[in-house]
Amino acid sequence: MTKSTKSLVRMGLAGIAAALLVRHIPPGVLAPLELSVGMKLSLVLWLLFSVYWSIAAKDSAATKTSEPVWSRQLHLILVNGALLLLVFSVPGLTRRFLPSSRFLVATGLMIQAVFILLAVWARQRLGSNWSGEVRIAAEHQLVRSGPYRFIRHPIYTAVLGMYCGTALVSGEIHAPVALVMVTLTYWRKIRLEERALGDTFGAEYDAYRRDTWALVPPLY
Repeated sequence: MTKSTKSLVRMGLAGIAAALLVRHIPPGVLAPLELSVGMKLSLVLWLLFSVYWSIAAKDSAATKTSEPVWSRQLHLILVNGALLLLVFSVPGLTRRFLPSSRFLVATGLMIQAVFILLAVWARQRLGSNWSGEVRIAAEHQLVRSGPYRFIRHPIYTAVLGMYCGTALVSGEIHAPVALVMVTLTYWRKIRLEERALGDTFGAEYDAYRRDTWALVPPLY
């Protein structure tokens, strides 16, 4: 059994175990976790994205230098916390900032799907240069093809776009709060990554920065 297959099996077993536990929890306790059809579809897209990302993570070169462990753990805590806040209703943050609309839900799901495709495209272009942490791989190359011709961080752009899509599907105020939280988190990561790439590639990276946007224009 391959590593990817084992991961999928573990996810399936965890899902079964969670379903069995949920049956014994009083309904009132689960009220904040109840999702609309649109949010369930959005969550499915997030799960599909996570499965692909876990499988693609195998293709990663050895690390030459990387950010401290605490920095990576802080990023994961903030991103995962923002994702939970994005999906699930939070007491005091359930007021709607958008009207309930099937059109907005469909638009949000479409936006989320399009940005998932952008993330996959960018991940394939990066190849073994990719890493979840801020790091420089052995024999690291400065990728400037595909979406990297125009955007220095298309994967981060895609993640923020996916958050925007889910926020439209939700329509509740906790979703844009999560978007602000994850934007600040990735702003920090972009600064760390650009410093590392600048130290590695020098004038070549400076020229690349002048010719591209960090995220989708005119965000940054």
